[in-house]
Amino acid sequence: MDEPHIRGATRREVLGGAAAVLGSPVLGGHTGTREPPDTDSAGSCGSDYDEEFEELLEAAPDPEVLGDRSLAAARWSRPLRRRFKVTMRYKVRGNWLVGYHTGIDLAVPRGTPVYAVGSGVVVLASWSGSYGKAVTIKLSDAHYVVYGHLNRISVARGAKVRAGTRIGNSGSTGRTTGPHLHFEVRARRQYGSDIDPVRYLARHGLKL
Repeated sequence: MDEPHIRGATRREVLGGAAAVLGSPVLGGHTGTREPPDTDSAGSCGSDYDEEFEELLEAAPDPEVLGDRSLAAARWSRPLRRRFKVTMRYKVRGNWLVGYHTGIDLAVPRGTPVYAVGSGVVVLASWSGSYGKAVTIKLSDAHYVVYGHLNRISVARGAKVRAGTRIGNSGSTGRTTGPHLHFEVRARRQYGSDIDPVRYLARHGLKL
């Protein structure tokens, strides 16, 4: 990722770099701020853990959402309104830090609109390490949703959003093998607190 300072390489970073050279579909992929040519709309994550992103998320102000009447979730929305291809499902086993893929990858062409699934407050809306350009929203039920690898971000940190608010466009920024949306739901901020995003949306009446 484009980091403002140099860190010592961790074992995971070394493995990720080697996988990128070898073209691994699990850990390889693009790592710079520029996106690769849009020749393949069936991309997936090259990585789902990044120290830079986790530090940014930990340091960001924690908005109060429970009890905020303006964030009452009257309805819920799918993150995408067009057809997509699932290129990596939740909990696919692999060389992740927690041992599995923490979200679901939905392949769509670059520039596809991405929407907030529920009411909440934007916690992060910036370059987010391996997630590339990403938006993280704390929803009205106190869950966190991460939308990764965006081409464009349309919201700012601290903004209140409702279900169906356009938060950006899909892309392949960060560590990816091609254009897609990485959709991840966490019960808490911390990496490893993820829950099944398909079941989460199903509880709110949505089929992904």
